[in-house]
Amino acid sequence: MDPSDLPPTPKGRHHEIRAAGLRDFAGLRRPDQKLDPFRLAKYANLLVVPFEVIEKQLSAETLGHLIGEGKDMWSGGAASRTLPNGQKLIILNPTHGRTRQHATLMEEVCHVFLGHQPSRLAIERKDKKGKIVARDYNEAIEEEAYSTGAAALVPYAALKKFISEGKSSREIARHFDVSRALVEFRIKISRLWDDYKENLFEHRD
Repeated sequence: MDPSDLPPTPKGRHHEIRAAGLRDFAGLRRPDQKLDPFRLAKYANLLVVPFEVIEKQLSAETLGHLIGEGKDMWSGGAASRTLPNGQKLIILNPTHGRTRQHATLMEEVCHVFLGHQPSRLAIERKDKKGKIVARDYNEAIEEEAYSTGAAALVPYAALKKFISEGKSSREIARHFDVSRALVEFRIKISRLWDDYKENLFEHRD
């Protein structure tokens, strides 16, 4: 990769290089091309099952919690065991929008491609706010998967180019079919926020 296509921080470069490998595997040749996580999931041997398929197996209480009061406590998850054909089952939160599901699925895809060991889906402890944590959370692994996935969805080179053109985070999000929050996360983590605000102001003036 051209060094100018990489973020300025060591961690950012680490994630960007791995994300570029994922995009190359998906057959994308330009940084401004949109990545479809659902297509990539098939290559990762992940089977994304609609929530409606499993909801019939859930009790009314469990279902009410998952799509009711507890809907903001989870975004998706992978089954701890593979299916007989080797695929891993993935369920996405049906109350979340398409763009948020893209980020969630991309994170699960990255866990596979990065060779991460799956987290244990067992209630073991509570977080600092007293909420039950439903798996053995490994912060370093989760950060690498999320950040690599975000970089694959919104590459640094394309992000920098769009910012120089004065495009807003909303416009960039629409281009890549991701959430505005994810785009702004990428702008800030890539140390482009000052450039973003300056160029946005100049082009809107």
